[in-house]
Amino acid sequence: MSGAGKKVADVAFKASKDIDWEGMAKLLVSDAARKEFANLRRTFDDVNSTLQTKFSQEPEPIDWEYYRKGIGSRLVDMYKEAYESIEIPKFVDTVTPQYKPKFDALLVELKEAEEKSLKESERLEKEIAEVQELKQKISTMTADEYFEKHPELKKKFDDEIRNDNWGY
Repeated sequence: MSGAGKKVADVAFKASKDIDWEGMAKLLVSDAARKEFANLRRTFDDVNSTLQTKFSQEPEPIDWEYYRKGIGSRLVDMYKEAYESIEIPKFVDTVTPQYKPKFDALLVELKEAEEKSLKESERLEKEIAEVQELKQKISTMTADEYFEKHPELKKKFDDEIRNDNWGY
């Protein structure tokens, strides 16, 4: 088999090791999604296995002498010459160069979104902690203690009282 087939098989094998199947399976919520995911994984494993078995092995060399004895040297030489003249074209990847810049841009966008998400998650965790703390103290807290933590509300209420705006 040509080196290109073996290279494809090697790349597919390495790619299969990098896939976090269990992590992706945890994200699925419906039974239909789990079923489709299992089909995808089984199909991927089948294709990967086929690539590993068929394309990773070099073909056995042809025993031309064996055929010369049974058929005759003239016909075998003609087939040998035709066989050796076959040139398997090398695979030239024209797709990857087109999509690599787009993929790299998406990776940058992904990192930015991840950072933004982490910051937002951190902010929300702080807010949750504050609300839980307030929930525990609310039954014994005075208005002055509440307004110490939220001076903007105190200012708003003071302005409403000063302007004789009682909310109705």
